[in-house]
Amino acid sequence: MRNFFRAIGLQSCVINSAKRGHMNIPRLRIAFLLILVLPAVLLCQTAMVKPALPVGGGADTKEVPKLEHFDPHVVDKTLDPCNSFYKYTCNKWLTSNPIPPDQVFWGTGSGLELWNENLLRETLDAASTNDPNRNAVNKKIGDYWAACMDESGIEAAGLKPLQPELDRIAALKSKKDLTLEIVHLHHLYPGVWQQGDNQTNAPFFGFTGQQDYDDASKVVAQIDQGGLSLPNRDYYLKTDEKSAEILKKYRAHLQKMFALSREPEAQAAADAGTVIELETAMAKTQMDNIKRRDPKNINNKMSLVQVRELTPSIDWDAYLKAVKAPASDHYIVTSPDFFRAEEKLLQEHPLEHWKTYLRWQVIHKSAPYMNKAVVDENFDFFAHTLAGAEQQQPRWRRCVRVADRDLGDALGQAYVDRAFPPDSKARTIQMVHAIEKALTEDVQSLSWMSSATKEQAITKLKGIEDKIGYPSDWRDYSNVNVTRTSYLNNVAHASSFEFERWVAKIGKPVDRTEWTMTPPTINAYYDPQLNTINFPAGILQPPYFDPAKDDAVNFGAIGMIIGHEIIHGFDDQGRKFDAHGNLRDWWTAEDGKQYDERGKCISDEYTQEVPDAGAGVKQNGLLTQGEDTADNGGIHLALNALEASLKEQGKSLDDEGPDGWTYRQRFFLSNAYSWCTNVRPEIARMIVTTDPHSLPIFRIDNVMSNMPEFQQAFGCKAGQKMVRANACRVW
Repeated sequence: MRNFFRAIGLQSCVINSAKRGHMNIPRLRIAFLLILVLPAVLLCQTAMVKPALPVGGGADTKEVPKLEHFDPHVVDKTLDPCNSFYKYTCNKWLTSNPIPPDQVFWGTGSGLELWNENLLRETLDAASTNDPNRNAVNKKIGDYWAACMDESGIEAAGLKPLQPELDRIAALKSKKDLTLEIVHLHHLYPGVWQQGDNQTNAPFFGFTGQQDYDDASKVVAQIDQGGLSLPNRDYYLKTDEKSAEILKKYRAHLQKMFALSREPEAQAAADAGTVIELETAMAKTQMDNIKRRDPKNINNKMSLVQVRELTPSIDWDAYLKAVKAPASDHYIVTSPDFFRAEEKLLQEHPLEHWKTYLRWQVIHKSAPYMNKAVVDENFDFFAHTLAGAEQQQPRWRRCVRVADRDLGDALGQAYVDRAFPPDSKARTIQMVHAIEKALTEDVQSLSWMSSATKEQAITKLKGIEDKIGYPSDWRDYSNVNVTRTSYLNNVAHASSFEFERWVAKIGKPVDRTEWTMTPPTINAYYDPQLNTINFPAGILQPPYFDPAKDDAVNFGAIGMIIGHEIIHGFDDQGRKFDAHGNLRDWWTAEDGKQYDERGKCISDEYTQEVPDAGAGVKQNGLLTQGEDTADNGGIHLALNALEASLKEQGKSLDDEGPDGWTYRQRFFLSNAYSWCTNVRPEIARMIVTTDPHSLPIFRIDNVMSNMPEFQQAFGCKAGQKMVRANACRVW
């Protein structure tokens, strides 16, 4: 699994449920489909695709999924665009579109998320008919869907699906048995192969195959820090009032979950304390998410002998054999200090403590797939307390997301057939080429960069592979055992398949066709080791890409996102990889210094108080520097590409259209409109603490304040908030 994967951050937030194969650099995909995430009238949309059946979003109310289409008249002209362009563009929309009770944010892209999920629902519904004539793919996805939607069957089973796992843990006789139990759990639940911004969301540690940092032509084994159940180490270690309150509620949640698994109350209370003690100890030793942003900090090569010496309490030979890991040239251990500390914990704590921790991992990771009492308690803490959701999403939406995670390519083929016509792909590719050309011209014009570094930069840019819509090769799920009778077992089988698929990459040639997002995903990413930009079909829909709209609108929305992903190849992380994906410094010393000075301007600007996330919550610009650099650079590239396109048509940015706005103004309005999002304070706090993307308001106002082109469009003057005195620009 690739570590330094750079995503735009769009799509709806699914608390505690990682997206299959999603790894940012590392990157927690909080999904804002404002995006960040992870969210036409329909008449225009039905011209693009076959019409979807009407369904509800927050509940099964049979409402028609609504796609937002850019409308420049939505602006609030009672506000000054030079004071806050985000509020000027979004205020009316935000007021008219409060957050539904089952959502943690609601943006202009949320209707698209519902629309996409409804198309998948229709596919799954049609495939779930128990027809012996179904083809293999439809039987697989249909039976998966039927098992997930079988609420009465799941309720009748109660805790029975969990009991074999709890019995297995109870039977452990010594700490020597822990290794094979870790192997077992790594197969059962999603996540062990997915390195995130903060850790791998797996018991004890993560394990996967991924490209070597120093030689991207090789796939080697990587071992990552893991073990925590809360979003990151800060949730255990911070001592402010709000953090203490959350940790107290986590303790209560642990106790309730142990009680639901039929432990006596006194034991449940004691076990909750044990879990918090162990997880807090792990949190203290984890590398923080800012240090993890630097690939040099996690590129720690070790031999197998050294790995054994690092944590002798883990039988690595037994682990590697049990997960069917091929021989690796070497092992990348992302955080050696974490593993040294984990070894100490394994030695110091008795077996009973680790059996308690393992029981918790089984209960916790099984919770979304269990009976109502367990699902509701899991929701109450992880979605309500941590993220602010007021009620559960309807079951069909939860089942669609898990099916997309576990069998995404099988579902994705049907989505592409219905929602992504060839004309949309062709127009997107045309925009991508125009924006790549704009970056070439930008690099050539830079006064602060030497010719030697420019040459290397353009070589890397020319080497970028553009992946649009869907993979060239669809994944084969024939080895995934799926039945109509056990949802939890289906999840386990799909997880085991995906885990072993990633592990099997070790020692084999790099698969350049690999996608780590499914076609319906409303997001995009740059992969620095493959040197690719990837745009799933799911994001190439309104309001991001709208075939019915002109270039100004599309360059402002999806064009900025295209530019954003390309710039990730040249942000403070991406610039450390060369055109072949190797971690290599191709900058002259002076050019590197010049870049760092410009990058510091960005990180200083975005180190700011975030009152919408709660009192005292402050964003660290060093965590968001890469995304902020991409936002600032991406919009420049998109605007330059639009200007070139208009010039070919004999037009200019300042020509006025029939709606009274200039092309320049429509570009900026479309960009801001695509990010309009109401966000609950709880999820805002989580994003600021754990995620490298800034909140939507900053992705507009901070960017515009750096742009003379924006100030020209709306007549902003020095001294106004949208005119930053110390304007920042890298690209």
